[in-house]
Amino acid sequence: MAKPEHKLDLEQPKKHNNLLTIPLVKKFIQSRWYPGIFQWMGMGVFAVIVFQLVIGTVDPHNNFGISMTWVLWWPMIPIIFIALGRFWCAVCPFGKTSDIVRKLVGKERPMPKFLKKYGIWLIDLSFILITWGDHIWGVVESPRGSGYLLLGLFTMVVITSVFYERRTFCKTLCFLGGLAGNYSRAGMLELRGTPDICRTCKTQECFKGNEKTEGCPMFQFVRTMDTSADCNLCGNCVKTCPNDSIRISVRKPTKELWFIKNPRLEHAFLAMVIMGIVFVQNMTMLEFWENVLAGIGAVTGTSLYVVNFTIAFIIAMIIPIMLMWITAKVTVSVDTSSSLRDNFIRYGYAIIPLDLAGHIGHNLFHLLTEGKAVWFNTVALFGIEMTGDIAITSDESVRIGQYVIIGLGLIGSLYSVYRIGHKKPASKLWPFYFIMILFAVLNFILFSLPMDHRVH
Repeated sequence: MAKPEHKLDLEQPKKHNNLLTIPLVKKFIQSRWYPGIFQWMGMGVFAVIVFQLVIGTVDPHNNFGISMTWVLWWPMIPIIFIALGRFWCAVCPFGKTSDIVRKLVGKERPMPKFLKKYGIWLIDLSFILITWGDHIWGVVESPRGSGYLLLGLFTMVVITSVFYERRTFCKTLCFLGGLAGNYSRAGMLELRGTPDICRTCKTQECFKGNEKTEGCPMFQFVRTMDTSADCNLCGNCVKTCPNDSIRISVRKPTKELWFIKNPRLEHAFLAMVIMGIVFVQNMTMLEFWENVLAGIGAVTGTSLYVVNFTIAFIIAMIIPIMLMWITAKVTVSVDTSSSLRDNFIRYGYAIIPLDLAGHIGHNLFHLLTEGKAVWFNTVALFGIEMTGDIAITSDESVRIGQYVIIGLGLIGSLYSVYRIGHKKPASKLWPFYFIMILFAVLNFILFSLPMDHRVH
C-alpha cells in the first residue's frame, strides 16, 4: 500500500513553514486579544443583523440583515474555509455566546453519548433540513424568516451551553459544522502538534486547559490530531501548551484528503449530498425550473410546490450518491484489490474540492451581481440613501469566473483521486476520474445558463 510514500507525504513541515515562528503572530495568538477582538466585533455585527431582520424593513432588497447574511457572509464562508480552515468557528457569535453562557451558568455536564455517536449525522440532517426549508418557506428572501432562524439557532446554543461542556452545540449540532469540517479538510491552513514533543508531555493542558485558558472547546487532543475538520484555530492550545509544541502551517490545498486515516461514511455522504444540493440550488434560479416542477407535478398529480420541490430535492441528493456507488462498484471490477465500501467512502472525499467550487461559483453570482446592496443597505443605517445598479460586475464576467473556479475544483478532485488511490495507473482509477469530470461538466452547463437575481 505504498507506506513509505505515505510517511514521506506526512512528514512535518520545515520550521520556516510554522507561522508561530513569526514573533508578532505568536504573541498575538497567545494574547487575550485573540480571538476575543474578532469575537466581540462579530457579536456586535450579529446583534445589528438580527435586529434589522426582526425589526427592520420587510423588504429583503433593502434590509441590512439580509444583504449582510446572504449576499456577503454566505458567499464568503467557503472562501474562508479553504483559506483559513475553521477560523470562522473561532470568531462565530454562536461560539462566543456558548463560552459566555457556560462561564455564567453552565453545568458542564459531559456530552451525551448519543451526540458523540450520531452528532455528525445530526449535523448532516440539520444542514439538509435548513436548505430544504429555505426553498419551502423562502427564508433567504425573508427578513423575518432569516431572523427567526438565527434566533432559533441562538436559543439552541444557549440551552446546550447551560447543560453541557465546551462547545457541544458547535461539535454535534451546528448546521454549518459538517460543511466547515469537510471544506476545512481541503483548506490551506493546519494546526498540529510536534509529535516528538507531544509524546513526552505529561500535562495535556492543550486538552484540559489551565487556570487562565480553557482546554480545546472542540474536544481535540493536539497530540493525536491529524485533521483540520474539528480545529477552530481558536488558539487555546497555543496559549496553554507548556512545551512550545504547537505549529500552524500553510499546506497544499486538498492535501489532507489524500491520507484520510479513518474515512467515515457520514463525511463522504455529506460531500455527495452537497453536490446534489448545489445542483438543485442552481436549477431553481434557471428558466427551465418551472418545467421541472411541472414534469414532477404531472407524475404526482399535484401542483403543490412543497411536494414537487421535495421530490426534486431528494432526487438531486440521491443522484450523486447513486453515481458514486456505481462508480465504486465499477472500480472494483478494474481494481480487484479494492472493495466497494472502501471505494465509496474513501473516494467520496475527493468530491470536496468540486463541492467547494460549486458552492463558491453559485454564491459568486450573488456576491458580484448583488454586492453593492451590502453597501447601500449599510449606509442606509446612517440615514444615507443610495440607489443604482447593485451589480459589482456583469453576469458575463461572473460566468467566466465560475468556469475558472469549477476548473480549479475539477483539478483538485482529479488530483485527490490520484493521491487517494496511491498514484495507481489511470486504468484502475478511470471510473472515479470519469465521475469527477461528469460532475464538473454538469456544473459548467448549469453555470452557462442565465440565472435569476435574488436581490434587485
